[in-house]
Amino acid sequence: MRYDVIVIGAGAAGLFCGLSIKNKKVLLLEKNSSPGKKLLLSGAGQCNYTNNCELSEFLKKYGDKGRFVKTALYNFTNKDSINFFDNLGVISTIREDNKVFPGSFKASDILDALVICCKENKTDIICNSAAEKITYDEKSKLFLIKTSKNSYECEKLVITTGGRSYPNTGSTGDGYDFAKSTGHKIIEQRQCLTPVYVENYQFKDLSGISFENIKISLWRSNKKVNEFKGDMLFTHVNISGPVVLNNSRHIEKGDILKINFTSFANEEEFRKHFENLIMNSGKLNVKTVLKQLEIPKRFIDKIMELSNVNDDTACSQLDKSSRKKLTELLSNHPFKVEKLGDFNIAMSTKGGVSTDEINPKTMESKIMHGLYFAGEVIDYDGDTGGFNIQAAFSTGKLAADSINKAK
Repeated sequence: MRYDVIVIGAGAAGLFCGLSIKNKKVLLLEKNSSPGKKLLLSGAGQCNYTNNCELSEFLKKYGDKGRFVKTALYNFTNKDSINFFDNLGVISTIREDNKVFPGSFKASDILDALVICCKENKTDIICNSAAEKITYDEKSKLFLIKTSKNSYECEKLVITTGGRSYPNTGSTGDGYDFAKSTGHKIIEQRQCLTPVYVENYQFKDLSGISFENIKISLWRSNKKVNEFKGDMLFTHVNISGPVVLNNSRHIEKGDILKINFTSFANEEEFRKHFENLIMNSGKLNVKTVLKQLEIPKRFIDKIMELSNVNDDTACSQLDKSSRKKLTELLSNHPFKVEKLGDFNIAMSTKGGVSTDEINPKTMESKIMHGLYFAGEVIDYDGDTGGFNIQAAFSTGKLAADSINKAK
């Protein structure tokens, strides 16, 4: 069966690409029984589909790939996304943290709008039809896509199969094999936007305790290699929260995370403040003095326990060794990384089709004319907060716009 354009993968990028291609015969091939399975899970089913921050801030949310996604994001901005859904009657809600949701907080509203637009665009969507093999015929200049049921051919092919996160939604890395078969370099994949498991985790009973705007320094082979700042959360099995999730792209097994739970700039500043407090508090209990700090009380109790300091210990009785231990655990607490959360819980994938081989102004392959990529199959990943879905929309739209202009 012949089409002008075939899009493999009916997720966020594929659907937006499919609805944006004009005056051509377009087919979306989807391996699942219905489109947008992963989109329905986004934002815990509420679909935080974009962010309302300034576009200049957007570009800082993709690690070192901001330059690659720049054209796509300027071509179809976060404001354009909000207006797009508003015009379809899916009125958005913008939270104080700039996260944008459908007003119903139902991901299905976003998905339904995309599917309806595809149908109105007369874009065919065939589900339960996983692409198995892609070949290119130099003579006819056509792509041949073989599925378990049929074969299709097209002049333009867009691969939007996603990454490897949430594999139960069908994101199993199929697109990497397709890209590799066409001569593309594939960057090794690893999970990102995922919590971090640390050795000898001692904070299970503090699950739900969070910290705002704290500093984490990343150490590897006894060298400081990075520093992050943001909100952190203890869960019953790992450390999480935006500062951990967003920077999991940088973290590796065996790394040391040194966390400053205080409002002071570093351990030395806190040490001076703490020793001054102890010196001037005499008969007061250490615990009472520590609870003057802007730190959750249950966390203070745990740090006292880990430092082997009794609750009734007076400041005048606190020895040098205990002062040093308390200072470290509060302002430079070391956690050794055991592993990252696997692809079953990671929200995004780092790695994929090399950006060096994709034209960022069109999303077309630099290696094969007529082949395009969009979404998470490409080697970029965004922070949590709507940045990945927006990039999927934007890269899908840019690929479509490029196809619309192509001769």
